[in-house]
Amino acid sequence: MTASDLTKEAAGDDRPPPVRPAFGAVTWKEIAHLLSNLPVALVGFVYAVVMVSVSGGLSVTAVGLPLLAGGLFLSRQLGRLERGRARALLGVRVDEPSPIPGPQRTGGFFPWLWTTLRDPVAWRTVLFELIRLPWGVLTFTVVLTGLFVLWPVLPYVVRALANVDRAMVRGLLSPSDELERRIAELESDRGVVVDTAAADLRRIERDLHDGAQARLVALAMGLGLAKEKLLEDPEGAAAMVDEAHGEVKQALRELRDLARGIHPAVLTDRGLDAALSSVAARCLVPVKVAVDLPARPAEAIEGIAYFVVSELLQNVSKHAGARSAGVEVWKSGARLLIRVSDDGRGGARPAGGTGMAGLAERLEAVDGVFVVDSPEGAGTVVTAELPWRDRAAAPGPPVRVH
Repeated sequence: MTASDLTKEAAGDDRPPPVRPAFGAVTWKEIAHLLSNLPVALVGFVYAVVMVSVSGGLSVTAVGLPLLAGGLFLSRQLGRLERGRARALLGVRVDEPSPIPGPQRTGGFFPWLWTTLRDPVAWRTVLFELIRLPWGVLTFTVVLTGLFVLWPVLPYVVRALANVDRAMVRGLLSPSDELERRIAELESDRGVVVDTAAADLRRIERDLHDGAQARLVALAMGLGLAKEKLLEDPEGAAAMVDEAHGEVKQALRELRDLARGIHPAVLTDRGLDAALSSVAARCLVPVKVAVDLPARPAEAIEGIAYFVVSELLQNVSKHAGARSAGVEVWKSGARLLIRVSDDGRGGARPAGGTGMAGLAERLEAVDGVFVVDSPEGAGTVVTAELPWRDRAAAPGPPVRVH
């Protein structure tokens, strides 16, 4: 291999070097690929025909479509093997298609089944396996014969046949385009959003059932007993009314906290600056808040930013052992950036049970980024990015530093 060939390889160019009459390493790899086409294509052809015919024949039964989905999943694995063979012997660099999300991410078995049956990557692999058998017979015959008959011109023949192989791999086994990959990511993110919304609804239901609802039930019972005692024991009835009054105030406090957890009024009315200052005031350690935004972002982005900071400051209060913390929010280009830092014990991990994994999933669902830097004994810095989306309203209040 010449210096120019090495330069091409270092630059990521997967085109083979110019063909020469001499049999170099590239030519021998191409010969090996073309000779192996026949046995590999035979296996793939038999599998594709059996899979399609059997699952198609059973499609009128309950097992037909699941069997076809399983067959398409295995077709994807055959495509992966073919891409690996092409990379090793033909030097073709083909990205792996995005995986199909599992049932837990697509919303259950039947959505997963429908997604798998519509998978364009799997169906293109089936087409690839079906047309490979005649091509494998041709390449095997030509190359095997050429080794004894066409030796002087064999490198040129091999290169021409290998280039057809390269085109077939790129055309049928590579991801269609970036749109296909993006669609797969969005389908996966949709499952995360659905799961997160369901978890939030369960949390609200649990908070209402265990908190305000239980207090209101006790309040109704207490007032009923006070009503019965009103004539025969006025002092006891008055004491029960006083107790009920305390229960009412506690129930109202819990309802306000619950409403604040759903969407705080201060965020709607005054924006992130005031809302994050309110969150910081409830933190158990002093928090310095700096918000530098030219305008208010879209409501959805603003809400996500608020809840990210709120959850992170709760972690600071509960787990960090910090003496102080800081929150910074600013806009950079088309991104909204958030940094929450503390001087605590560090060692925080996204999978450590502090809710960071859920925050990361929420951000990924809207094309966000979540990065945790938390060395042991050196505090924690969490950086989050969200896409900036403008709202129609006027710019928010002036920036203040607390």
